[in-house]
Amino acid sequence: MSTAAAHAAVESAAAATLTEGLVALIRSKPVRRADLDAMAPIVLDGIANMLAGRVTEPGKILSGWGADRRDPGRRALVMGGCMHILEVDDLHRGSVTHPGCVVIPAALALAERSGADGDTFLRAVLHGFEAVCRVGMSVGPTHYRVWHNTATCGPFGAAMAASSLLELDDEAAVHALGNAGTQSAGLWEFLDTGAMSKHLHAGRAAEAGVVAAELAAGGFTGPPAILEGPRGFYAGACPDPDPGAVLRHPDAPWQVHATSIKPWPSCRHTHPAIDAALEVSAKIDPAAVAAVEASTYRAAVDVCDRPVPASPYEAKFSLQHCIAAALADGAVGFDSFEAKARARLSGLRSRVSVGAGEPYASDYPAAWGGEVTAVLDDGRRVSAARRQCKGDPEAALDREEMAEKAHGLLRFGGVPDPERTIADALGMAEGGPVPSFDI
Repeated sequence: MSTAAAHAAVESAAAATLTEGLVALIRSKPVRRADLDAMAPIVLDGIANMLAGRVTEPGKILSGWGADRRDPGRRALVMGGCMHILEVDDLHRGSVTHPGCVVIPAALALAERSGADGDTFLRAVLHGFEAVCRVGMSVGPTHYRVWHNTATCGPFGAAMAASSLLELDDEAAVHALGNAGTQSAGLWEFLDTGAMSKHLHAGRAAEAGVVAAELAAGGFTGPPAILEGPRGFYAGACPDPDPGAVLRHPDAPWQVHATSIKPWPSCRHTHPAIDAALEVSAKIDPAAVAAVEASTYRAAVDVCDRPVPASPYEAKFSLQHCIAAALADGAVGFDSFEAKARARLSGLRSRVSVGAGEPYASDYPAAWGGEVTAVLDDGRRVSAARRQCKGDPEAALDREEMAEKAHGLLRFGGVPDPERTIADALGMAEGGPVPSFDI
């Protein structure tokens, strides 16, 4: 459909509910080959994360629990949970969501059953990303202090992708999104103990979208004003929403083009500081560091101010630990968060102070930045700053780097032929089949 037709579709939905407008916007938005080409490596990234995540302790629990549950909803739950375990999956800054771990599993679970081709699959994932990101951009900053946006906004994206694969008409798709939204949940309380709940957040969001769409296919109705209604999502969970964000800029590029890929296996809020600390590390002797000062945006401090992490997962959500690892080792990898590394880095970590500051506080969430300053024993100060960081659209990983990252994850996951998995995932952009996985 042309851009003019897309505008007309959105304008015709202006008097309807936000969910009706969102379905109209997404389904009228032109899809170009470049959009599908951009989607394919992100799907590869999600698949590689999923296959690597399944060999971890929480991954084994999820996979064992789901081994005899073959319905698409439960398949989506297991795949979504595994995809989000290693904290190195994709991230959309404007919505503060991880779209891939909710949308890709929902689409994979249904494609396994329907036999959809790669082109159809990628279009469905493209639609799902657009839905979760647009809803996520509307919830307002206060929502994120208690609620995990991936968990609460993700069901909308999973339902949109599922509606595409199930070929639901617009009315049924609205019902699907309405019932996906009424299942929105996911609280940050797990951070205080390092519990495994975050993986369940992704899995449940994926499952919710699949179930809602499958029910809508049978005529099961949902609330069309689930977002803005007086007893809807915004009223219940969003003190300062921006409802206009759902339909704003209908002719903007698809949200996949604004999606970041994470090179480091830790919370995305730590990445600007990691990037800056890696630059500082190359200029100093880490043994000569007397103190470290880090400045970033408020959400990063709220989620990742964790000076004494007691587990690998807590360390992934610790600015102090991530900065110490980058400074001391000049690299951050999966082993940077284990007990030996936490003990070895405890002294340097204790000298790291973190706080919110400008320009990073005002830039967020459009840009996620940070600055790290090492104060040396002789009084010298060595600093580095990032307004964006590696893996953001402004500093994107190229196709070769994406394949290299996927290869490492697949090796970690014990996949016997990583090259074949990579080729199969990327081949979907040329209309190849959707691969299936034993998980």
